[in-house]
Amino acid sequence: MARKTGLMLTLCLTGTALGPFAARADVIADWNAKGDAIVIEKRIGPAPAARGFTIMHVAMFEAVNAIDKRYAPYRLKLAAEQSLPKEAAAATAGHAVLSAIHPDKRAELDVLLASSLAKIPDDAAKTKATELGRQAATEILALRAKDGIDASEVYVPFTVAGTYVPTVIPASSTIGRVTPWTMTSASQFRPAPPPALTSMTWTTDVNEVRDFGARANGKRTPEQTDIGRFWFMNGPQAWNPIVRQLAEQKKLDVTDSARLFALVSLATSDSFIAVFDAKYTYNFWRPMTALRAAHLSNNNETPRDASWLPHGDTPMHPEYPCAHCISSSAAANVLTAFFGNDIPEVSMTSTTAPGVTRKWKRLSDYSDEVMVARIYGGFHYRFSGKVAQEMGRKIAEQTLATQLRSPSASAAPAR
Repeated sequence: MARKTGLMLTLCLTGTALGPFAARADVIADWNAKGDAIVIEKRIGPAPAARGFTIMHVAMFEAVNAIDKRYAPYRLKLAAEQSLPKEAAAATAGHAVLSAIHPDKRAELDVLLASSLAKIPDDAAKTKATELGRQAATEILALRAKDGIDASEVYVPFTVAGTYVPTVIPASSTIGRVTPWTMTSASQFRPAPPPALTSMTWTTDVNEVRDFGARANGKRTPEQTDIGRFWFMNGPQAWNPIVRQLAEQKKLDVTDSARLFALVSLATSDSFIAVFDAKYTYNFWRPMTALRAAHLSNNNETPRDASWLPHGDTPMHPEYPCAHCISSSAAANVLTAFFGNDIPEVSMTSTTAPGVTRKWKRLSDYSDEVMVARIYGGFHYRFSGKVAQEMGRKIAEQTLATQLRSPSASAAPAR
């Protein structure tokens, strides 16, 4: 049933996404790329970064769709004339959101806005379009103003009185309580618990990480080592370049590009909320802990390795499920609904693996590479990656089935 549903979504979405268009979507990609540059420069964490992109892209979509009236809005009820320049509305919405989130970057953002607006005639229609863009940004920012992203960190280590524990505060323990964008709750797609420490799955997968994820490694190939390092990069920069390339290759117009970026952003933002809800529910140990303390697992097939170190620096939050895997799966599944799994070749570079370029002709290969990279990095078990990929698929399908729908699509259930 899931495959049939996915196929129906693909047919429905690609019917509009792949047609010829007169207008190009450069303005959407330009503001996405600027957001990436800011996030990378400021080293913003994956979940807050994804939230910022979602606010921006939903605002841009709401603005251009109010003019085009091609799809159902996300939440806003904006009125606009169809003669207004959509590029002006989109650029102004992007500028307003990024300026609100990154006021220290206002001067740079002003320059990009001026460039975005330069080719549009200065007339009443342009003025109305820019007002529309600012209104969309203001309303989406207000909608998310109290979503819980700034909640205070209150994590308490599992310990007994008087016993030392490392004093580094774990990351993202509050993200699972952020208000979802499309899900009914953070726990809507919460998976079953991780496997028992005496199970065959655990035995196989922890020993795989022991062999292929170790810093002092003899089993990884040079390419596997590169893949592991490449995907130390995370957050929206791990999928945004692919979205930009596909939007360009398929010649999407402004409205369809705005919708594509918004849907990817909605699904990936919710993927972080879902995965951190699960991570802090199960509080499952990372390979570095599991292998150094393997004597506690009562499994003779997983011997202790008291000095084992991972290939990279382990993220500071619980292991299960894999956050990188769920977000890349959510992005890949939204993109597959638009373009199919087989795509013109796309490529990426990484801030964490200078000189390495990765290329894919299938979106599933991209998602699968992210999953195995977390094994090569020494951070995750294979079962955690597979569970996260399935969660990402469900979130993507739910997002596509309920958000920004075409009037011709079958009615979605009320949320």
